[in-house]
Amino acid sequence: MKFKNFTDLITQVKGKSNRVVVPGANNSEALEAIKMADENGLISSGILIGPEAQVKEMMSAIGLKEDKFTFIECADVPTMCNLAVEQIIKGNGDFLVKGLVDTKYYMKAILNKEAGLVPEGAILTHFVLFEAAKYKKMFAVSDSAILISPTLEQKVKIINNAVSVFNKIGVENPKVSMVCPVEKVNEKIPSTVDAAALVEMNKKGDIKGCVIEGPYDVYMTFSKELAAEKGIKNAEIPGDVDLCVLPDLDAANPLYKALTFFGEGVKAATILVGAKIPVILPSRADAPNTKLNAIALCSFLKDQK
Repeated sequence: MKFKNFTDLITQVKGKSNRVVVPGANNSEALEAIKMADENGLISSGILIGPEAQVKEMMSAIGLKEDKFTFIECADVPTMCNLAVEQIIKGNGDFLVKGLVDTKYYMKAILNKEAGLVPEGAILTHFVLFEAAKYKKMFAVSDSAILISPTLEQKVKIINNAVSVFNKIGVENPKVSMVCPVEKVNEKIPSTVDAAALVEMNKKGDIKGCVIEGPYDVYMTFSKELAAEKGIKNAEIPGDVDLCVLPDLDAANPLYKALTFFGEGVKAATILVGAKIPVILPSRADAPNTKLNAIALCSFLKDQK
């Protein structure tokens, strides 16, 4: 990986020209992240869309200066999202930062075919990159926010989207764990059946650029020793995973939020992948640091081919 942790990442992108576009800028957490990004030299300018008086009041309260920003008055959430995408299309911004807007409107604006931000046949997926004090390297979880109950075909695209991110950050052949409740294929647990199918597709070369193993539970995924206790001894993934793909939204979203909320020494960056531009898609309740890390990650990705 081209950076060891988020501190290293922020150092690497410091001073780059990044123009952020924020729909729903009347959000204190988003503005706090913007302030932190500005203080770390990650922001050159920005477009803040929302109720202007309220946005400026919030900026004043947290000490974020107005001089780098352009304001677009808007009180309607769907319109905020459309205006944000419009600014990107016009070349006035480099990437989107989600503020106080509903994900469905944010997604709808990005997916609008007339905008041309999503390639034909592609899907958008949520990618959370983690740094954890108790694990030896950064890892990711996907899809944590978009696909409710992904099909086998959609899981292939989840993996492909994530692999593209890993390639850009310097991981050539990411190790993918299909995380399930149990480690044995059970016809009554559909996620284990899908896991086995995806492993076979990977072996046949239908899914390229990564190594896929599973079904594994969380313990086996992150610990070679615990995997060995369950009879998995000659595998690549246990204790060295790069990407965890979970069965569905019911599993992936609580895991990502639990890690960020309860995890001691855990840091995260939440982005949307599959579009032609980097997109930040945090939960509205995510800490400002998570959004700062996402800004840094998007800054890094926008310069990678």
